[in-house]
Amino acid sequence: MKKRTFFYYLFPLFLLNVLGCAPLIVGGAVGALGGYAISKDTIAADTDKPYDLLWNSAVTLARYRGTVKEEDATRGYIQMEAESSLVWIRLIRLTRATTRLRVSARKYRLPNLSLAQDILVKIMEEAK
Repeated sequence: MKKRTFFYYLFPLFLLNVLGCAPLIVGGAVGALGGYAISKDTIAADTDKPYDLLWNSAVTLARYRGTVKEEDATRGYIQMEAESSLVWIRLIRLTRATTRLRVSARKYRLPNLSLAQDILVKIMEEAK
């Protein structure tokens, strides 16, 4: 009986450890934007805002928040360094009206999802 009770208390902790809580955090903060976590260091959002408006917003924010290392408007790719983290911003045209915005961030080779989320939200807000 004690083993079973111990298992019931330990199982939820095991699930949190295995699954993580990043999708819960991301869903609450970016839920209105349609954002979702792709991996432990990447967050993405699909939007109907024009590609050029998002690109200009991403470039402006990248130059303001950190040092731009690489920028390619034709591929929709920005690599920057901000807050001791490497950040990759990627814009993908899905249709004429829909654009996917992906932001990845790593600090000392470890995921920095909070920075990625912050940058994605700022780009979306600035693109109004």
